[in-house]
Amino acid sequence: MKIALISMEVVPGRPDRNAATMRGKIAEAKAAGADLALFPALSLSGLFLGGGWKQPAFLGDCATYAEEIAAAADGITVMFGNVAAGGEGCCGLARTLLHARGGVLREVARRPLHGASTRFSPLLYELPGERVILAADASPFPLCFEARTLAKTAQEQNAVLLYVNALGIQDKGKTVYTFAGSAQAFRADGARALITPAYKDGITIVDTAALPAPPNKPAEPAIAPIYRTLRYAVQKFLARIHMERVVIGISGGIDSAVAAALYVDAIGAENVLLVNMPSRFNSATTKGLAAQLADNLGSRHMIVPIEESVSYTAKQLSEIPIEGAAAAPGEHLTISSFVRENMQARNRSGRVLATIAAAWGAGFTCNGNKAETTVGYATLYGDLAGFLCALADLWKYQVYDLARYLNEHVYGREAIPQGIIDIVPSAELSDAQNVDEGKGDPIRYPYHDHLFRAFAENNETPEEILEYYAKNALEAHIGCKKGLVADYFPTAADFIADLERWWGLYTGMAVAKRIQSPPLLSVSGRAYGSDHPESQIGAYETIRYRALKEKLLGK
Repeated sequence: MKIALISMEVVPGRPDRNAATMRGKIAEAKAAGADLALFPALSLSGLFLGGGWKQPAFLGDCATYAEEIAAAADGITVMFGNVAAGGEGCCGLARTLLHARGGVLREVARRPLHGASTRFSPLLYELPGERVILAADASPFPLCFEARTLAKTAQEQNAVLLYVNALGIQDKGKTVYTFAGSAQAFRADGARALITPAYKDGITIVDTAALPAPPNKPAEPAIAPIYRTLRYAVQKFLARIHMERVVIGISGGIDSAVAAALYVDAIGAENVLLVNMPSRFNSATTKGLAAQLADNLGSRHMIVPIEESVSYTAKQLSEIPIEGAAAAPGEHLTISSFVRENMQARNRSGRVLATIAAAWGAGFTCNGNKAETTVGYATLYGDLAGFLCALADLWKYQVYDLARYLNEHVYGREAIPQGIIDIVPSAELSDAQNVDEGKGDPIRYPYHDHLFRAFAENNETPEEILEYYAKNALEAHIGCKKGLVADYFPTAADFIADLERWWGLYTGMAVAKRIQSPPLLSVSGRAYGSDHPESQIGAYETIRYRALKEKLLGK
């Protein structure tokens, strides 16, 4: 039996466009001699629709277009996913797998929609008398049904298993997800005989009686599929919002350099404008690295110093009197050094980048990473601003991995200067962050990346962290390099002070900042936003934590 596995972009909320694409794919599969065409789950509606699931008119259209697909199934069997009433959960809807041929439509599999969760298994259906199982999925990266589970199903049922996932991008408001669209085929012994490239539209014809031998898939770095996901998501997101040009602030640091290299690769150097905005705290080293990056990438770039405007704003605001009945005589604002640090970030984003983007017909990016987002190490209305944060779901070590991957595998040269990879990470907002003196951010990324991941992705609290610390097993538990904890924190008091500082920020002000942050791309399945529901309730110390703390401090 010849089966066409259809990798097609599913446009969420547009059953008219999806139905038109499906009709074209059906004709193509039929011309290729296929007996059956398998489409992804929810191939008419898409998965993430916001309030669309509660609109009877929209659901009615999905049913009408399903009948059109049945009419198009002339001389070929078509299996595709749709939505139907009668499911469990908040929506009262179900995912269904429909069998269509010669204008006749019938349901062959059903599962709850569960409020359009990001985690569910595919719809499975075994073709009668064929020992062939069809699996139609609509799961975002990286939550696609695991290959080993599909292989186990094929082996246990002693049947060929054919799988296809949705393709495209969809969002749940703030969080943007990619759907890889890969098709896979498994032999009855569980060996995978085929996997198509991710993020590629197309049709793969599989002869169930003559599956190919299992391929030798070459090993690749763990960052490789994340790179492909980010590149595809950037391209599709920009196309969706009809944005062709992007402005990126570059500092000579790693995050902005990786963002710049990623966008240039995704949309072309001609559509990217890089802007370096030095103050008196920016070293000649980082200014030189920013210029070198721009030259290496071949994009437009500008240098816009901000020291004069920051100084003028500070002088102006400190000299203008505060008036009104509640004001004290001669009352004025005091612009502290800390306030001035944040003024620099806001000047860069709110004044320079926003204006340049408007003048150039573009949007400007947010370049933050997940470690910074976790503890709010970013300035509200400053470097936290932007139309999209492509790196927001990457830990700092992944940003470095992506930098090396871009140089070695994408550009094939040193597009991101090695000096940017080697230099200490620093916001350069004060003399205390002088990179030429080895001074950088307060976050010690080799350790804090892993601690913050325990908070954000594993739902661990200071209680669990302190228990592992007390057993001298924390490094193995969170995955950081052995010896770091003792190097960074000579005493239990030092360790606890650091733990409480960052936990307090993670559960405190950082929550407010995350709520106001730009849309972001999910690559972990546990990104901030829709994957990470949270409330502004502040830090809490458990009974067990307080007891452990007293014991370790000898109180």
